[in-house]
Amino acid sequence: MSFNALIVTKDEDGKTAASVQQISDADLPEGEVTVAVEYSTVNYKDGLCVGPGGGLVRNYPHVPGIDFAGTVEASDDPRYKAGDKVVLTGWRVGEAHWGGYAQKARVKADWLVPLPDGLTTRQAMAVGTAGFTAMLAVDALEGQGLATGQGPVLVTGAAGGVGSVATAILSNLGYEVAAVTGRPETADYLKQLGATQIVAREDINETVKRPLEAETWAGCVDAVGGAMLARVLGQMKYGSSVAAVGLAGGAALPATVIPFLLRGVNILGIDSVMKPFEARQRAWTRVASDLPMDKLEAMVEPATLSDLPGLGRDILNGQVRGRVVVDVNA
Repeated sequence: MSFNALIVTKDEDGKTAASVQQISDADLPEGEVTVAVEYSTVNYKDGLCVGPGGGLVRNYPHVPGIDFAGTVEASDDPRYKAGDKVVLTGWRVGEAHWGGYAQKARVKADWLVPLPDGLTTRQAMAVGTAGFTAMLAVDALEGQGLATGQGPVLVTGAAGGVGSVATAILSNLGYEVAAVTGRPETADYLKQLGATQIVAREDINETVKRPLEAETWAGCVDAVGGAMLARVLGQMKYGSSVAAVGLAGGAALPATVIPFLLRGVNILGIDSVMKPFEARQRAWTRVASDLPMDKLEAMVEPATLSDLPGLGRDILNGQVRGRVVVDVNA
């Protein structure tokens, strides 16, 4: 029986094209569990994989989609049975392995997590890889000693997927949230998510000659990297931490070691791709309890498989706000 999938192809000149096509179960890659996908979402990596590939896609034709949620259709692994609700993020699914932009996916059982109590599959993909990463970042900051009452927590790239969810979670937990955005029109949106302060990107996006500035931030979730992260390091309070989750502003870090040596500032690297199962389960459990569902819903824009080529371009150009939930069956 055939079903719909977004197929990306590459021609002899290296040009890629994406379109919705029909495939069958026989086309799916190997794996112990076949999932009837209900929802996926759009992340920066998805934009790369739907478009030029960004060096992430190994073989064509390819089905992108780095995360999905749905119902187990068949399983050769005793941990899962038909009818179980599951979530997948990471493990290079949607990059090296066919992903969630299809009505069915076949993956390794080790890559799945049971859908947490209190979340629907749609809500899980409103969270998606971006929100899951945000929860990992908040959890890491708190594990390093961040607590309410210590001062404002900075969130860079706040109107994006990671930043939006981080803002909502931190606010719900009682933190003051300072949200950095280069799009002034998103200020009201960020305040609705719980931001108490809006910081213009141009005010914090350039390095300065001074390695240390006034101690301002009690913690930071940074999705930007580059010059902005370098600047932020010099503004962190003594003993505080930055959870580094992205590099939208570049992979280079034009910083000095002074904030580490004189203020004991920490950089916490956040990887959501290869995170072990126990840590994944804990993060998803915290998502269900610490992320207000009304604020999550306020971030969501709906989409279908046919919308994905355009959305892939948009997210690479920084034109996607909040979270996009893709109904693969619409």
